[in-house]
Amino acid sequence: MSYPLILACFWVFAASAVAFLPMRRQFAPGLILLIVAPLLVLWIGIEHGWMWMVAASLAVISLFRRPLWYLLRRLLGKV
Repeated sequence: MSYPLILACFWVFAASAVAFLPMRRQFAPGLILLIVAPLLVLWIGIEHGWMWMVAASLAVISLFRRPLWYLLRRLLGKV
């Protein structure tokens, strides 16, 4: 297995572990995971092609749907 996919597996485990934390303790590690996610998705796309990049993007969106929805609403000025 390639390094980007191994790191993506660790990223998923880390995101799942952060989800078990109390809400007030999720912010810092969740933000780090959210910042690292696009870089990891891009690396997967470079190594394995655009189809795997789309799959990784959908996984990130699935795990971070509420924070991403909040950030989108905030950018649009609806919060």
